[in-house]
Amino acid sequence: MIREFTEEDLDCVLKIWLSASVEAHAFVEPLFWHQRVDEMRNKYLPNSDTFVYERAGRVLGFYSLVNTNLAALFVDPQAQGDGIGMRLITDAKEKSQALSLSVYKHNCRAIGFYHRCGFSIVDESLDPHTGHIQLTMSS
Repeated sequence: MIREFTEEDLDCVLKIWLSASVEAHAFVEPLFWHQRVDEMRNKYLPNSDTFVYERAGRVLGFYSLVNTNLAALFVDPQAQGDGIGMRLITDAKEKSQALSLSVYKHNCRAIGFYHRCGFSIVDESLDPHTGHIQLTMSS
């Protein structure tokens, strides 16, 4: 079930975000992500519309929208490959038909996923925080 994020989901969402970020971005030092947990908690999540995927009372993934920007989409690494990401992206597209997002160029798995979901690369830029190339994709 996909539902709106509540304050009770915060710790679980942060745990998913951190573990999935470290796993998906092996080209970025894990310390970078650990140092961003407070920003995620205090800045990014409060300023977005966030929705969680819950099964059997457990949050397994989430996405965050800022207007038409898909600012986050993360699935617990232990639950990846089970269709949760596709369910989340479908729900996001129902809420905002024209979405854009940023993804690191080295994150080939995510790029392939977004291509399968109907996204195309529209721009490329340097992320000033990590020094890595990021792609802008839109649906």
